[in-house]
Amino acid sequence: MRKWLARLPHPFTAADRAAGYRYDISVLQAEFSLTQVLDRPLSGRVFFEDLIRENLDLGRPDKVSLIFNRRVHTRGKHPTPSRWRTRVLTDGVIPSLHVDYKHSKIKQYHQEGRALRTETTINDTADFGIRKRLEHLPALAEIGFAANRRLLATQRASHDPIAGDTAYDQVCTPTVVEDQRAPALRFGDPRTHALLSAIVLFKFLPDGFSNRSLRDHVAPLLGQPAGTMTPGQATYDLRRLRLHGLIERIPHTHRYRPTEFGFAAALFLTRAYNRLIRPGLADLADPASTGPLHTALTRLNRDVDRHFTLAA
Repeated sequence: MRKWLARLPHPFTAADRAAGYRYDISVLQAEFSLTQVLDRPLSGRVFFEDLIRENLDLGRPDKVSLIFNRRVHTRGKHPTPSRWRTRVLTDGVIPSLHVDYKHSKIKQYHQEGRALRTETTINDTADFGIRKRLEHLPALAEIGFAANRRLLATQRASHDPIAGDTAYDQVCTPTVVEDQRAPALRFGDPRTHALLSAIVLFKFLPDGFSNRSLRDHVAPLLGQPAGTMTPGQATYDLRRLRLHGLIERIPHTHRYRPTEFGFAAALFLTRAYNRLIRPGLADLADPASTGPLHTALTRLNRDVDRHFTLAA
């Protein structure tokens, strides 16, 4: 403030100052921000867009009350004067998420393709029962930074796509562990699907499973007679499963057991393929289908075609 008063006209004349008049500083607007640089920037845009979709209800009174740690009244004689809304604004191709509380707001956006930035802007300190003099800035900062942390905690509870992306890559993309390279376990590949199905079954074997056990279970799942799968093929698959972290060798034996991650991933991927992807694609591929997915897609295509016809 003194730096700028040295350049700008002083609010008091020399006579005013000689008479003892002095100025005080108050907070008109304060912004408290948190910038988290992503360790995988290429996933950042996907992460933030999914984050927006999962948190479109942040502007509801119950969520705002949680984020700002304030009691909110929507009924009665003295309801909280605020607009309960969640806004998604787009500047060019960069979306931002906005949540309002009285005269204050939180803004969140993907900054320069490398970071997640969360900003709480307080435009009226009275929103939080704090006076405007500069000496109250530390109390205001505590509220602003706490709001940023609570927003992130709320979002973390509902969505963590980066962790999911990492887990998917661990299974479905090639990996290198201690200079040992393992090919990908491609999602939807029949052999991969058979291996994952076997892992789900082997989870319930207290003594684990062997090379022979894998051959006896995977061959029928591939539509082949039992015994047609060679020990070398099973050894190749065991190595892939181990390097991808889906199974582990039982110490001092030639037997294996699924890891906790391996069982969870195998159960989820096999169920997703069998119960979601295959039935959904079958519904879409059948011209005579009357299923809900096919009906909805047909209606969408018809409406889009009608819009193009009217616009032509």
